[in-house]
Amino acid sequence: MIHKLKWMLAACMLTLSTVSVQADPQDSLPDIGTTAAGTLTIPQEMNMGDYYLRQLRGGAPLIYDPLLTEYINQLGQRLVKRADGVKTPFNFLLINNDEINAFAFFGGNVVLHSALFKETDNESQLASVVAHEIAHVTQRHLARAMESQKKSMPLTWAGALGSILIAMASPEAGMAALTSTMAGSQQSSISFTQSNEQEADRLGIKILARAGFDPQDMPNFMQKLSDKYRYMSKPPEILLTHPLPDSRLSDTRNRANQLNRVNASSSADYYFAKLRVQSMYSRTSNPAFTEQLINQLAKGDNAQRLASQYGQALQAYKLRNYGQAKTILTPLLASHPNNIWFIDLMTDVELEQGQAQSAVSRLEQAQKRVPNNPVIQINLANAYIKAMKLDQAKKLLTRYTYSYPSDVTGWDLLATIAGMQNKQDELFAARAEIFTLMAQFDQAINQLTMASKMSKNGSLQQARYDARIDQIRAMQSRFNQL
Repeated sequence: MIHKLKWMLAACMLTLSTVSVQADPQDSLPDIGTTAAGTLTIPQEMNMGDYYLRQLRGGAPLIYDPLLTEYINQLGQRLVKRADGVKTPFNFLLINNDEINAFAFFGGNVVLHSALFKETDNESQLASVVAHEIAHVTQRHLARAMESQKKSMPLTWAGALGSILIAMASPEAGMAALTSTMAGSQQSSISFTQSNEQEADRLGIKILARAGFDPQDMPNFMQKLSDKYRYMSKPPEILLTHPLPDSRLSDTRNRANQLNRVNASSSADYYFAKLRVQSMYSRTSNPAFTEQLINQLAKGDNAQRLASQYGQALQAYKLRNYGQAKTILTPLLASHPNNIWFIDLMTDVELEQGQAQSAVSRLEQAQKRVPNNPVIQINLANAYIKAMKLDQAKKLLTRYTYSYPSDVTGWDLLATIAGMQNKQDELFAARAEIFTLMAQFDQAINQLTMASKMSKNGSLQQARYDARIDQIRAMQSRFNQL
């Protein structure tokens, strides 16, 4: 079934928030679960989502930053709680891509491009993008598209099949290929996609307002993009795939006006994330832009001024001026001892200065104050490794990977420890988990086979490796049957 669905994933990969709302009678949409159930059940969607997510990990430049991952998931879950018709768990990811876009696919997976942090002016604008994508998922647009296109000729979407894989490996090239492919599709198919967009707009703005964000920031963000790129010879991806005619802008504004305006101040975390993305992950980083942003935030409210200082510390760290970074962070931590953004950066500074034990002590204290926080746990594990406390790191990571088995970083650190301890079987086993998370099942099985051969015959460890091989083979077989 996967080959039949790839074009539909392509369609939803080309979506970004364009939002609208209407009064409740028109917004009371039918239960899509029964409409599309004949094509794809919820368990099948979950299975498909798992497959595509693994493919995405293997080919796209996902950002594995625990701070940013935690932030976008907290933001996303805040919106999901206000959505109707939620039938799957939601997972939010970030791709390092300087082109503005976002997409959603099976199983509640929502992916944001890092450029959104640069282009959005406030948290409500960013939330508007996320809310729109959540609506795509709750309304099961992929399953509905499948139902609608059952009678379409397969050749119509032949080009999209290869393009979707390109998009996973190289979003810039892939999206361009998909744009070209979809542009040549039947008009009925294009119209159906637009219908999906309108539906996601209508529900997305309601989700946004219910979650306490300002609905006016949805049309505000659309207007900003339209004004900024109106006369450019090469607009961003989102405007190529989803133009913003005046009719859509006016409709969006009209719908926003029907909702109560909320004085929704952006959280400090939003500004921290915005500065972190711009300073550490933008592939076309502009120091002047970052400096301008820092100076602008310095004139704002308390959250913005705090973020400005964090941005200064980030810039100092990036320039390897660790003493200056520590000078900025020390008073910040004195007044905000539980701020994870400050703790994370300070311990990074200490590790760069060769002060691994200081970083360990700081993170151990933080863990006592904020137990079970994944950001602190993964940072502490890394600090343990730098301090050569490998057994402690291994113990912590064993628990961490049990709680967060889909986090590539945890398995990567376990592989590092195994290599340092010259435990080749454990090294192969950890690498196998990374390959599995990236849908590279043959490589994973090969790694575990070598781990099994290195283990004592009949040992519990060997039995564990062999059992994991069976599990991965079963997973591979299940995906091959989709």
